[in-house]
Amino acid sequence: MAALKDAPADARRRRFIVAVSRAAMAAGLLGGYGVFGSVLGRFLYPTGDSGTVWQFVASINRLAVGESLIYTTPAGAEVHVTRRDDTGASEDFTALSNVCPHLGCQVHWQPQHGRYFCPCHNGVFDREGLGVSGPPEGMVLSGYPIEVRDGMVFIKVEATPLVVPERGS
Repeated sequence: MAALKDAPADARRRRFIVAVSRAAMAAGLLGGYGVFGSVLGRFLYPTGDSGTVWQFVASINRLAVGESLIYTTPAGAEVHVTRRDDTGASEDFTALSNVCPHLGCQVHWQPQHGRYFCPCHNGVFDREGLGVSGPPEGMVLSGYPIEVRDGMVFIKVEATPLVVPERGS
């Protein structure tokens, strides 16, 4: 007799569990398909590159004629910013990648010779970044647009941020 009294409560409990299970399954499916749709949308309609920005490098007084400094872009590329003349114009400066196009070694500015030198294979680049001797002869160091405004040197670089690993990991 006790089984008959408990039957309606058991049926209600089962209906409740079935309804909650169905709602959870529907929410999971909708969430899964939503994430899939979002990923698919980003793949089919990418936002493109983040563009380029002008970034401050140094004051023109920071570099004497013939000197060079290494500037690290937000994307992590290292660039030699070299001063060639003393007129205070944008043409006084060059901004060239410090990566040799031959083997990817780091090139170094040699002010005493007015050239960029790659120690990996004794490659030499002129002040404009053109390979003049060694294996990179005829190759060119990648250049960056440079501008002088109000006594400050700016370089146009990719706006992609540098990803820095967390400390303590």
